[in-house]
Amino acid sequence: MYCAKMVNQQKLRTFLAAFPQTTSFWVAFSGGLDSQVLLHALSQVVPRTRLRALHIDHGWHEEAKVWAKACQDYCVKQAIACEVIAVNAQPQPGESPEAAARQSRYHAFATRLPLGDGLIMAHHQDDQAETVLLQLLRGSGLKGLAAMSEVMPFAEGLLLRPFLNLTRADLLVYAQQHSLSWIEDHSNFDLRFNRNFIRHQVMPLLKQRWPALHKTLARVAAHSAEAQQLLDERGQEDYQTASGYINCVFRHS
Repeated sequence: MYCAKMVNQQKLRTFLAAFPQTTSFWVAFSGGLDSQVLLHALSQVVPRTRLRALHIDHGWHEEAKVWAKACQDYCVKQAIACEVIAVNAQPQPGESPEAAARQSRYHAFATRLPLGDGLIMAHHQDDQAETVLLQLLRGSGLKGLAAMSEVMPFAEGLLLRPFLNLTRADLLVYAQQHSLSWIEDHSNFDLRFNRNFIRHQVMPLLKQRWPALHKTLARVAAHSAEAQQLLDERGQEDYQTASGYINCVFRHS
């Protein structure tokens, strides 16, 4: 039987407390289940004056304007500032629609994030597992297999993912407990997109054999990130040693 973890307010508050210099937290708010839970949970622990929502209109769907208005209306009711950003997500020749959308979305976020502020995204453990599997299929090395980080530099601030240890099922339980409603984007079921194919066709089949697959793949990401960090540190040490040796040679030549 599945036992949901809690979207724990104290843990979320502790996570954010690690960034005392951050003036505002900006939430990537699509209006879907994940970001709806994220914004609601954050609104319980962050003063409204420090909370902002950013909604990206990719211009792909007829309902895009309806979705944008729904996000704005929700934020008005919650007294949370919300900005809708229209982007050009048309792929270049040879570029996948997924990559084009992601690039345009992150570029928009980067242009809006003030110095030292934090962009918070609702990626969870299922997303992490899918990313690892996609990277494996691309033949990625350690950096790719490390997938997504909880905290990383982004633009002039930080990118934060406090839900990486929670599953989508955990978020669904929270949404139901708090009677939240959310947008269902039917393109998330379009199997022409690689991630959707992994999510709806590959992962369910693998989970029949390995029920804890999402946790296992998330652990692969953690191990890969640790190994990559050790390699980076060793490389920096070797660089400093070599630089010191070269400087010594030049001083005595």
